[in-house]
Amino acid sequence: MTINRTTGHLNIDKIPASDIAKKFKTPCYVYSKLAIEHNFNQFKYAFEGRKNLICYAVKANSNIAIINILARLGSGFDIVSGGELLRVLAAGGDPGKIVFSGVGKTTEEIDLALRKKIKCFNVESESELYRISDVAQKLNIRTRISFRVNPDVDAKTHPYISTGLKENKFGVGFEDAIRLYKVATELPHVNPTGIDCHIGSQLTDISPMRDAALKMVALTDELCSKNIKIEHIDFGGGLGIQYDQETPIAHDMFVSMLIEVMGNREQEILIEPGRSIVGNSGLLLTKVEYLKYGPDKNFAIVDAAMNDLARPSLYSAYHAIENINQSAERQTRKYDVVGPICETGDFLGKDRDLSIEEGDVLAIHSVGAYGMTMSSNYNSRARAIEVLVDNEKAHVIRERETIEELFSKEQIAPLNH
Repeated sequence: MTINRTTGHLNIDKIPASDIAKKFKTPCYVYSKLAIEHNFNQFKYAFEGRKNLICYAVKANSNIAIINILARLGSGFDIVSGGELLRVLAAGGDPGKIVFSGVGKTTEEIDLALRKKIKCFNVESESELYRISDVAQKLNIRTRISFRVNPDVDAKTHPYISTGLKENKFGVGFEDAIRLYKVATELPHVNPTGIDCHIGSQLTDISPMRDAALKMVALTDELCSKNIKIEHIDFGGGLGIQYDQETPIAHDMFVSMLIEVMGNREQEILIEPGRSIVGNSGLLLTKVEYLKYGPDKNFAIVDAAMNDLARPSLYSAYHAIENINQSAERQTRKYDVVGPICETGDFLGKDRDLSIEEGDVLAIHSVGAYGMTMSSNYNSRARAIEVLVDNEKAHVIRERETIEELFSKEQIAPLNH
């Protein structure tokens, strides 16, 4: 049991959403521990003993309670900043299971990652290779690296989250990869032991993922033929979830495709799922403050906003929205669900059929990924509380911010009069 409805009332595991909203107030992010564990284990069991490492993409949801759940299940972690590295370590993650991605790693972040003895750097440019080599030399460390190779495969997703085309900022060119691996073998403080790719996010078509995987395996074979020993292939992540009418790729289907592509090759398989582990595990609960009726549009003005959930404004993303307590006696109308921020783009859903009254609580679905992690304090709004439901118990895993905290580190300058 995860997010479900009984007799008209929405529940998270065994707790009514109305109880959570009443106790913790709104806006409130709430996650199901059971859903997170189930989604991770679907990947884990699909590998059937094949050597692998599932590296959860921390950017999807970086709360240390979520990271801790996955660390306990044996997860590795895909990070893109020094901050994410420290979060993983604070949550009990194993540094030897961390891969460090991202195009802009600073010298300080590289130094930190080397000192913490992470598994591997996913290198995204020749300049970065030299910087890692220089920092490793100063520390007298030989570190493992892989190149993130851009396979120039169209992921068929939103252009802002497509990462595998030539025009994208990520990775090194496929045609330049062999040369860069040869350069890396000449550097005494780096050891090129892996290869990595990631073509995009919210992918619901397995064919481009298969195309990219075939390219990576062929490149691995060519590298091995040149006496460059590749120990792992990181196929990235990007599996989509159901927000609306999508048909997601099943976890076991994705893993089976990778195992088939790998054939009898012995390299360790790495994947970097994020959204597909936490996305459907979360709800955002928000209260209807006002109902506003007009000749062309009706608006449900709620206490959550684009600062709490940016995806609809940023990507025109769809999230299902429903009243947590449904009633057949109320009239259903079409509403735009909007927040109080002074932007026309501050919407959470458009043209939604809802049976609601002022004071009702709405549930916005599938916000476990790229929800709280992309939130902000725009309009000096405090960020929401986060709650984790573990069957019959609810735990606060991030306190609601106070307004005073927003400016506690600001100072008035001593100006001359």
